[in-house]
Amino acid sequence: MAHILPDTPPLSLPGEVLRVFRALKALPDSFFIWHHLAPWQLDAPDFLMITQDDRVLLVKVSSAAAIQAAPAAQFLLLESERAPLGQAEAQSLANFVDGLKLPDGQALETLVVFPNITDEQTQASRLERGNGDPAWAGKELLNPDSGLGWDAYFPSTQMDALWLEKVRQRFTPEIVVPAEMTVHPPVERRRDAGLTDYLLDYDQEWAVKADLDLPAEGHNLTDDFRLNIINGVAGSGKTLILLYRLRLLYHLYPEKRFLVLTHNRPLSHDMQGRFARLEGHLPPSETIEWRTFNGWCYHHWPKQPGWVEPLTLAARQRLIDEIWRKHLGDSSISAQMFKSEMDWFKDQIPMNGKAYLAVDRRGRGFGLSVEQRRRVYAAILAYQQSLEARHTLDWGEVPRRLWQYSESGQVQFPKYDVVLVDEAQFFAPLWVRMIQKLLNPKNGHLFLVADPTQGFLGRGASWKSFGLEARGRTHQLLRSYRSTREIMQFATLLYRLRLAEEKDDDILAPDLLNMPTGAFPQIISLTSPQDEIARLANEVAGFVRQGYPKKHLLLLHSDGNGVKSLIMAINERLGKDAARDPKTDYPGDYVRVTTLNAGAGLESPIVFLAGLREMLEEEQSLRLSDDERETLIRDNTRKIYMAVTRAGQRLVLTCAGEFPEALKTAFGQIS
Repeated sequence: MAHILPDTPPLSLPGEVLRVFRALKALPDSFFIWHHLAPWQLDAPDFLMITQDDRVLLVKVSSAAAIQAAPAAQFLLLESERAPLGQAEAQSLANFVDGLKLPDGQALETLVVFPNITDEQTQASRLERGNGDPAWAGKELLNPDSGLGWDAYFPSTQMDALWLEKVRQRFTPEIVVPAEMTVHPPVERRRDAGLTDYLLDYDQEWAVKADLDLPAEGHNLTDDFRLNIINGVAGSGKTLILLYRLRLLYHLYPEKRFLVLTHNRPLSHDMQGRFARLEGHLPPSETIEWRTFNGWCYHHWPKQPGWVEPLTLAARQRLIDEIWRKHLGDSSISAQMFKSEMDWFKDQIPMNGKAYLAVDRRGRGFGLSVEQRRRVYAAILAYQQSLEARHTLDWGEVPRRLWQYSESGQVQFPKYDVVLVDEAQFFAPLWVRMIQKLLNPKNGHLFLVADPTQGFLGRGASWKSFGLEARGRTHQLLRSYRSTREIMQFATLLYRLRLAEEKDDDILAPDLLNMPTGAFPQIISLTSPQDEIARLANEVAGFVRQGYPKKHLLLLHSDGNGVKSLIMAINERLGKDAARDPKTDYPGDYVRVTTLNAGAGLESPIVFLAGLREMLEEEQSLRLSDDERETLIRDNTRKIYMAVTRAGQRLVLTCAGEFPEALKTAFGQIS
């Protein structure tokens, strides 16, 4: 069977094009075929066919009926108001080929297929075939038993790879990635050929175009909704895939309502900036709504009882410590364990005490006996009562409250035809269940992209535990395009060295073959946090003086106060607003500085990772139990892995004090 994209034809295809699609799909796997999709490019060939040896054929399908075929001599003798057979299709192909500006020696052939007319009639209807005119073929070509073969219409010589990419870029503009939207290092041969933009690879394009048919209103699916999940390694283009799929669906179904969800504001801002770059503008929020999940909850909060600003992290920690001392201080359950368990409890579908005693806690990192669970549940209730007495709530309570308001009928959720979620591995089970309630019943579409080595999925959770049947609906991407081989090797080695007990299938390992090489990651040890801030500000100023755009620099710090100090220090050297936190600003030409947690999903050619000492010292605390220490090391490792893989070309890690052995070992093994 031929490789064809999309692999299922859109239902809206004209009958003639659909018949050709099915015939092409039945060809051997030595053919690679693209069906033209871009709704904004109206006059184009219907199919692009490429053989294994890079010979190229463009195909246009005619809807002409047999009655329109007449011997060519009749057109010369009679004055006919209709255009000669095949003229419109030939003009469409000629316009497309002229736009390519192919140099001599780059062979490409064109073909018009007439599914409603016999080959004998089509040939009789043609007076002559001029130089550069397309070949014609009748309906027998669609029958594999007719003796006619597609290969006869291809040129005898292959096309150069770079020119082949230019043909692809013109034929499939829906998967062209502008150079400024990637962190790919420039390749000289591409620039010499005038190629600056890139194409999604075959797997990425498949993910963009799989199951594009959305049912019409009232057309029920056999399932509650259509689901597609993309699991990919860091740098595999998951966010691009989501944006390009959104763009296609938006053009194919302009009457549909879309919701794009992320877990942090910097990523949401970045995605909106990229989409505006592709479209030239952002569609109105009534059509495409962009939100963080908590931001969506805030936006749709009921007027009664009204929004209450959640506790700050510091105030919440003080309350947790107070409740822990009163209810669990005499137990083996530490304050950190209590906080972790309560966060996990709030991320689940709301449950009572009986359900909590029976719930499966696999992946939690520490065990609790039945009696310990009873005490933890009592402490959680005490914490909740304390929140109510203060007339406040915490962020973990926001989705729970909104879920309860929905269940009781106090709030009606809006309905969306398509919901797309980026970094879905950070979405809690309760969040995913709420999203399912947002989909139009029986005709909604849910599209998730995730890196299963991070977030909830990295803690042993599965899509099934989130209420999703992922079997047969998941596609994996193992090739990283963002980073160099050295950066990905460093990230993978560090992960395995710090989490040596984890199974190989606990991490979605990247395919390192054919990755570009680059500079080795740099590690810098400093004497104090103050020196770390000053050194980083100087490094940033140095890159800017060398001509690097400020937007190509991303700094991730483990601590919010460190972020503020870095922004202040950089602005002192480079001027006001040279550095900003992308949490509050949309993309622009400034140095991005944000927390490690807020950095998920971002990318940059040059990345600095700072504030590691605070994270790593916490792992050595004598107050931690063995289970707590193991859980903290696992979570910190996943955070560092995420941060390291944000880098495209250069990675710099700084630490106030000695680097831990795992970091030095990983660095030593690749340098």
